Amino acid sequence: MEGDQDELDRHVREVRGCRRCSTVEPPPIIAPPEVWPRVMLVGQAPGPKERDVGIPFAFTAGARLFTWFNRLGVTEDEFRRRAWISAVLRCFPGRAPQGGDRPPGPVEIANCAPFLEAEIRLLRPLTVIAVGQSAILKFLPEPAPLQDRVGQLFQVEQAGHRMEVVPLPHPSGRSTWLIRPENQERLDRALALLAATRGWRETFGAGTTLECARGETGTTS
Repeated sequence: MEGDQDELDRHVREVRGCRRCSTVEPPPIIAPPEVWPRVMLVGQAPGPKERDVGIPFAFTAGARLFTWFNRLGVTEDEFRRRAWISAVLRCFPGRAPQGGDRPPGPVEIANCAPFLEAEIRLLRPLTVIAVGQSAILKFLPEPAPLQDRVGQLFQVEQAGHRMEVVPLPHPSGRSTWLIRPENQERLDRALALLAATRGWRETFGAGTTLECARGETGTTS
């Protein structure tokens, strides 16, 4: 069921006009899909490439992320056209002194939190894909290692809305988490669970090409 498009359009304009944080590099990145979405993906923050082109997951991490969805028979173009891509922080945080992108700070995350909360209220997504620990903590606030999150499906309620949350590891090339075979198996289970969620099936169809779909899955409330 579609919601209030005018209110969603106002929200998009508000996000694009935000300059609350003096410590980040604007503009805020938001790229609404072509259709009313039932799937929401929440990442950590855009990088410098995303800042420059105005599209989330536009560089190497995005390329890796979309190869995962391609295993489910969904291309990058189709995902962008039909799913809402959000983030814990909408602006590029800047570079870290030791190299790489700086992770979002707690004040920055707090400043951006109302945007994500508004999107959950407006869109009422059936399926949420939480990518990386910062995004996972937004829905599962009790700290836990990735191996206790990835490979499971969680029933989460926020603002009176219940949704299925599928945690995924961050696809950054700097991450070594997926080097371990047991963690790759956890990713495989997570993708199989994602393909079976109501939001994914209503958005992209019930079929899946994932070779690991026959693997063991688990659900947690």
